[in-house]
Amino acid sequence: MMLSLVIPVYNEVESLEELYKKIKKVFDRENISYEVIFVDDGSRDGSPDVEEKIASQDKKVRVVQLNRNYGKAAALTVGFEVARGKYIATTDADLQDEPGEIPEMLRMLQEGYDLVSGWKRKRRDPLTKVLPSRIFNAVTSLFTGVRIHDFNCGLKVYRAEVAKALNIYGGLYRYIPAIVHLMGYRVGEKEVVHHPRKYGKSKYGGRRLYHGFWDLITLLFLSKYMRRPLHFFGFPGILCFVVGLGILLYLTIGWFKGEWIGNRPMFFLGILLIIVGLQFVSIGLLGEMIAHDQKRQSYIIKKIIG
Repeated sequence: MMLSLVIPVYNEVESLEELYKKIKKVFDRENISYEVIFVDDGSRDGSPDVEEKIASQDKKVRVVQLNRNYGKAAALTVGFEVARGKYIATTDADLQDEPGEIPEMLRMLQEGYDLVSGWKRKRRDPLTKVLPSRIFNAVTSLFTGVRIHDFNCGLKVYRAEVAKALNIYGGLYRYIPAIVHLMGYRVGEKEVVHHPRKYGKSKYGGRRLYHGFWDLITLLFLSKYMRRPLHFFGFPGILCFVVGLGILLYLTIGWFKGEWIGNRPMFFLGILLIIVGLQFVSIGLLGEMIAHDQKRQSYIIKKIIG
């Protein structure tokens, strides 16, 4: 099989039939061997029923239903794990992404890229969504060094081994191009058509921008210290410990000379620095233990169809 198309779904009941028809039309026209994987992230609006109906009519469609809403990162991870294709594409379920862009993105992969991400240059969204997105993309590009314009575009195409190697959680799915770049893979970008939202309302807002900032901090930390957290916590820990020990040694010399040190602020500062230093080193060692722990499944699959 050439291509697996993973579609995270959360309360998009109005869009699913139309989206499926668009996908089928494009892939059949391009003679692409494919499967469609709907990953339902705990929808409550009837989306699972529509997904099961489509799967019953087309053997190329598979459905994975999670027992509750875990978020987009978990839905993507599940889709990547069950995908069977040589290449894996993703698209959002709200009809704003254009499936017709996927064949050209697939050709770019075959030319040497490991991930091709869409760029919604002409966005069909309100300013309240576009402006925060531009800020987000500019800041992310500045701090990660990845020179693309649209990190969080839902339309992406991966080599299967790249998608399956990703370890994303929380809001880190917004930074997939940066993560893939940091993993040593080649990232490309293609300008894509973007449609206005046809059904429902966007869930984007300032709150997501706020969370995105902290996710960026997490990404920058993990990219440098994920495999060696003791290097991050160890230096300030040793520094605090040595300074604190030096203070106490200095005061001890004074004590031998008959000076009273029990009520001197430096005495308590020295003790505090030693304690803080030991805590930093302990945190670093704990991080090393966690870093070597096995990856654990953070979601529960309710049902798999197909």
